[in-house]
Amino acid sequence: MASASPGVKQWRTIFLTLRDETLTNPPPTILLSLLRRVVLSPPSDPLLSAAQLLPSHEVTSDVILLAELVQSVSKCEDCDDALYNISHLIHEIICKVQLEINPTCWNTLLNFLEAILGRLEINSSIKSNKIGTIKDSLDILSFLQRVYERNASLSENTHLIRVVIRIISNLHIELIKSNQSINVWDLQNSAFSILGKVLNRAGSNISKDLWQSINEVLRKLMDFLAANNLFLENNIMSRFYTSFLQCLHLVLSDPKGLLSAHMAGFVSTLQLFFTYGLNSAPQNSNSNSKSKEIQFSNLGANSGSNCKSTNNAYKPPHLRRKEGLKNNCNYNYNSDNYSDSDSNSRYEYSSSDSDLSDNDYSKINSDRFRSSKVRLNAICCIQDICRAEAKSLTSFWPLILPENDVLQLRKNQATLMTCLMFDPIPKVRIEAVQTISTMLESQTLVLTQVAEFKELSKPNSFTTLSSSLGKILMQLHTGVLYLVERETHNSLVNGLFKLLIILISATPYGRMPGELLPNAISSLCNRVSQNKAIKNDQYSFVVNVLSCLEVAFSKSPPSLDVLKLLQNEISQEFKQAEGKSSVFIVLFNCLQKDAHLSIKCGSLQVLRAILHNYPTTANATWRKVSNAVNELLKIKYCEDLHFGPSKVDNDKNAPPTLERCITSVIKVMDECLRAGSGFQGFDDNPDSNSRFSDLTRNKRVSSAPCFDLNNNNNNNNNNNNNNNNNDYDNSNNLGESFGFVMWNEAIEEYLPLALSHSSPMVRAVSVTCFAGMTLNVFNSLSEQKKEFVVSSSIFAATKDSAPSVRSAACRAVGIISSFPQIISNSRVLSDFIHAVELNTRNPLASVRITASWALANICDSLRLKSDELPEPAEWSEFTSLLVETALRLTKDGDKIKSNAVRALGYLSRFIRFDNSNGDSNWLERMVQAFLSCVTTGNVKVQWNVCHALSNLFLNTTLKLQSMPWAPTVYRILMLLIRDSTNYKIRIHATIALAVPSSKIDYGSSYSDVVQGIIHVLELLSNNDNNNSSNSAPSSFKYKENLEKQLAFTALHLLGFVSSDDEQSLKDFLIKKANFLEEWLKPLCVSLKEDLNLNLNLNHASSSDNSNSEERENETQSYLSKFILLKSIKALINLYQNSRHQIVANKFEKLVKSVL
Repeated sequence: MASASPGVKQWRTIFLTLRDETLTNPPPTILLSLLRRVVLSPPSDPLLSAAQLLPSHEVTSDVILLAELVQSVSKCEDCDDALYNISHLIHEIICKVQLEINPTCWNTLLNFLEAILGRLEINSSIKSNKIGTIKDSLDILSFLQRVYERNASLSENTHLIRVVIRIISNLHIELIKSNQSINVWDLQNSAFSILGKVLNRAGSNISKDLWQSINEVLRKLMDFLAANNLFLENNIMSRFYTSFLQCLHLVLSDPKGLLSAHMAGFVSTLQLFFTYGLNSAPQNSNSNSKSKEIQFSNLGANSGSNCKSTNNAYKPPHLRRKEGLKNNCNYNYNSDNYSDSDSNSRYEYSSSDSDLSDNDYSKINSDRFRSSKVRLNAICCIQDICRAEAKSLTSFWPLILPENDVLQLRKNQATLMTCLMFDPIPKVRIEAVQTISTMLESQTLVLTQVAEFKELSKPNSFTTLSSSLGKILMQLHTGVLYLVERETHNSLVNGLFKLLIILISATPYGRMPGELLPNAISSLCNRVSQNKAIKNDQYSFVVNVLSCLEVAFSKSPPSLDVLKLLQNEISQEFKQAEGKSSVFIVLFNCLQKDAHLSIKCGSLQVLRAILHNYPTTANATWRKVSNAVNELLKIKYCEDLHFGPSKVDNDKNAPPTLERCITSVIKVMDECLRAGSGFQGFDDNPDSNSRFSDLTRNKRVSSAPCFDLNNNNNNNNNNNNNNNNNDYDNSNNLGESFGFVMWNEAIEEYLPLALSHSSPMVRAVSVTCFAGMTLNVFNSLSEQKKEFVVSSSIFAATKDSAPSVRSAACRAVGIISSFPQIISNSRVLSDFIHAVELNTRNPLASVRITASWALANICDSLRLKSDELPEPAEWSEFTSLLVETALRLTKDGDKIKSNAVRALGYLSRFIRFDNSNGDSNWLERMVQAFLSCVTTGNVKVQWNVCHALSNLFLNTTLKLQSMPWAPTVYRILMLLIRDSTNYKIRIHATIALAVPSSKIDYGSSYSDVVQGIIHVLELLSNNDNNNSSNSAPSSFKYKENLEKQLAFTALHLLGFVSSDDEQSLKDFLIKKANFLEEWLKPLCVSLKEDLNLNLNLNHASSSDNSNSEERENETQSYLSKFILLKSIKALINLYQNSRHQIVANKFEKLVKSVL
């Protein structure tokens, strides 16, 4: 029946005629006439009716033929009307028939649209049809995308994007020509909706050039919006802004080029959308209130608590969409060719409302035109920019983050905090939290180094970026803490706590008002006191607050104001002041028996942070900590509480179990013990600047409590009143005495239970407590308790099956082995050495690392006590085992190799290589290991090799001049000094070269070493003058030490110069006479100033009052004077014997300047 229809016959006649007439490839003009006569002359309605009756594949083939013919005639001058009519015909056919699209059809139709758009761009005679033509093109594109987008390849999607970009550009031209009618904006919305869909599917794979083209189109339109202040609030514009910003979000989220050139335009325009749709929203009934707090609660704070309450029945998103369409207003478009029927096209471009959650449905009435989507997308774009180029965005922070009045609603200069505090839609506020968090997290290092708070002396005066950042941090503290105290929306509260943790981590409190951090801590404690969830299932809020408190108390360096806050609470015996919550009372309440385990674990972590950074609180908190340890350790386990391998080891975010809770309380006890006994840490890598230094110096390590704040306060008090020194000493003795009490109680009651616990985690942290023991504490213990400490460490290192316990035991052995009583006890020393050797063979690297560290510490202790060791027959076996173990470990990984080299260095210091004890090849094997490690190891291995060589050179049984390996060692040290980019390696190598005590020890290498050191000095001086260096910036802090050590080594070497040296060396020193003179002058001046200063100090104070430090400085000054004069006089003799009297006279003046 369909074939009998007159319309069908007419359709087939038309397209058969077209195919027949085009077989001979007629010229475009004839083809255009054919199209007008055959296709456009008959009325279109019968053709459209016939298209619905014909098979889909036939209609598709005929439409593609028509599109191909249009491309052929598109270059004719008078083809515009025909192109528009055919375009409209194809559009109507597509609206009525489901075409069968394949790659060929896709490309043909896109090429057809490009031909149409090309005529629009070059010909102005069809202005009246331009809007209608673009609308038809968008409908066709929407159809193609809907039918074929799942099968489209990257090249096909790229083709589609280029067509959409041309449409957007054409519409932009219309906007520039002041044709800002509603239909133009709606078409732009349609175009960006299509672009957004294709970018969402294939945006990550597009080319850089195409990304740049899209970015340029978006930038131009954004600049146009800002320049014309086109931030209109209605349904059409809201839809346009949503689709436009969604495209911008997709482009910025996967940048393929730099954004810095467009940063200012993007940020300034996006900021204008932060309050879009809110300025014209109906006013709340309480909007006339003058209270900022009430104003805040009306607009934002209650959004979380009321978001689930609604009087309307639940409707799923798709039903809401249908109801919304019924209520939408019909807009009449200005264009004559844009009819009402066109506006109701079957291909809709507006986004779905399903992205609004069910909880947000009650907010639709207050979200006019769905404007919250605009605000949400604008904030997302800011976050994308931050992730792409956080450094470039930093200079625009004052534009999008507040510098003042954060609690005041600002409609004209809205910031991200305005969105966070006052936006009525929870999703917008959550996105604002995430964006601020991203900004702070990306620039944490910059903030900690640069930000500072300064009060301006004059209003509206110039503000530096560092001051602006300081003000921003202040306002963020105010706003976030205000919200934490009042917000109830769960997702938003979680985001606020994450933001607060990042904010505290990024804030340099040392350059901010002193009360800022204490106020934050007090505010968080008040929030915990107000919460009733400590004993019920709603515990996550309290856990989040405790996490923030942990970060606050862990801030380094510690805050004096926080210490005062804690000391005031201790002085008041933890009594809670009116209106304020005590930190310790809050934490102790969280340790109650019926508190949730997660809360207990969080409070213990806070206590540990307090004890670590503020160790003076240990005495006051010990009783509560010991009670918690006793309570948790004595819990009787049920059969279902099996402690196998804990997932906490692999997942830090795993929920706290009873096992983790016990682990935490043992760590708190460990911190208490370290703080009470004054543990300062153990320096496993001495960084000495003097060849005469044999003893290690203490430096603070991460495992040691921070006593710096307390020591600084005590030093200030001593400077203000020297008469209080005795009192200060007494207070220290009292604190140390209480530390002895803590240790005795822990060893008697808690550690035996903890060390026998079924959980490996608990046993590991328990044996770690021994690694925090000091010599004074160990000496104060009874013999029984000493034996318990030693035997427990050895048992854990040799008998325990858990690798974590063995590793912790090796660290404890490494600390305890430094005590003189242990080294003097051959039985204990033997057990320690065998335990460490056993663990150096463990298959896990983590165990071998700590075992090698303990091995090096044992060797260091033996070195320090080498003169007091028993007869060789009693300890040669120990030495042999240590040497062979260390040599074996030099072939392991870098972390292990570093400790092994250090151990060999200590051993090589005191082993006698001139007798038959031990292996006769030890020396050669040690040197070979050093040379191998220095060429294959990392930075730490290399500087440990240099330090080991220093120890080797100090061995008095060696005759360096006769050693065949000596020239190679000297040459490698010179190469490290000259070529290494790490200053610490250069320092250690320079120290090693200054160790040989006589000229004969350098042998034939003396001349090369002297010339090499002088060359490095000259190079370093030239780099200073030219401000250039090949070293890493992180090494600059060691530059001064390198210069001082090079000077000492050079003077040491020049002191051996004589007229009997090689002629090449004498010629070199004569050639460098001018440099040496200029280099020595400031040294002489500096030494003279030091001598005068010491002389003045001696006159100012009597000999009885002079302390050991002053005497040491005086001795060092005279030693430096001796070395300096010896070097200059040696040069003078050389120049005189070489008949360079004028040069010698110059150096004699230097001698006189020092005397």
